[in-house]
Amino acid sequence: MHKALNTPLTQALGCDYPVIQTAMGWVSTSSLVTASIKAGAFGFLAAAVMTPEECEAEIKAIKAKTYKPFGVNIHAFQKGVDQIIDMCIDYDVAALSYGRGPSPKIVEKIKAAGLKCVPTIGAANHAPKAVKMGADILVCQGQEGGGHTGYTPTWLLLAQVLDHGLGVPVVACGGFKDGRGLAAALTFGADGIAMGTRFMMTSDSPTPDATKAKYLSSEVTKIPVSKKLDGLPQRMVMNPLLDDLEKSGKLGMLMRGFSNGLKYKSQTGMSMIETIKTAWGMASKTDMTLGQTMMAGNAPMIIQKAMVEGKPDEGVLPSGQVAGLIDDLPNCEQLISRIISEAEIRLKAVGG
Repeated sequence: MHKALNTPLTQALGCDYPVIQTAMGWVSTSSLVTASIKAGAFGFLAAAVMTPEECEAEIKAIKAKTYKPFGVNIHAFQKGVDQIIDMCIDYDVAALSYGRGPSPKIVEKIKAAGLKCVPTIGAANHAPKAVKMGADILVCQGQEGGGHTGYTPTWLLLAQVLDHGLGVPVVACGGFKDGRGLAAALTFGADGIAMGTRFMMTSDSPTPDATKAKYLSSEVTKIPVSKKLDGLPQRMVMNPLLDDLEKSGKLGMLMRGFSNGLKYKSQTGMSMIETIKTAWGMASKTDMTLGQTMMAGNAPMIIQKAMVEGKPDEGVLPSGQVAGLIDDLPNCEQLISRIISEAEIRLKAVGG
């Protein structure tokens, strides 16, 4: 293996290669995490969409199949997050990743237990704050990345963060799929790359075949960023549902929000009146419209339509722009082997 592939990231996380499989809701399950870490990457379980009981079962499933280290992704405001954090400590999980971070007190608890804190940031000014809060590793996601994303392209964001000289491993994320990207990131100064969409588009991913087919047919220019789903910028593959959302005005969004509220109230356990009250409360505290807040409350169910039920035209398809360049579905072992081989060729070409 080329010496450049042994980085502060691999040393910090105990993985074979400087490649992170990111946490994607309903995609980064125990099956994908197990496959990615067996292949030499470092995988994160997407526990932000799980109950504590579901998370524990998934952690056990991973540990039953491999001894290699892995991480768990959480959302600071999810129900049962304290239980999940305690569980990760008890099960000796190697790292916790997050976007909106837990409180300083919780971060101290995580670090005291020996777990690595791995936040994802989308703006350069967040980097010093994250390290001050206790980040051990920074994942910098540029606007090419999938799902909720920022406004700065990956390479510009990476340059800004590296120039801060914060003394922790920095990982480039957004727009990566192969060894050329890994080699480019390493020579640029990063300590590794993180990929989500590329891992979702593998045979080890639990994503339904019909949905994978939709991703395979996507085009780079038709994976836009939209605020229509939940009021926050989110990159998704264009499909009939997203097209309708983009064309909807405030009244249309409100009507769609009501419709979705009725459709999904049995899953949320909330009455329509409770849904409206919750949405109104959110709208009054943000710059989101009532229609957007009602859609935001139902966003998980809308995403699951595509990512779990295999109905890609009836749900939304969170995706990195790189999906438009992917035309195959290898397993994780084949993918990582190919990435490392390609990276070694490029690294030798630029530096011997």
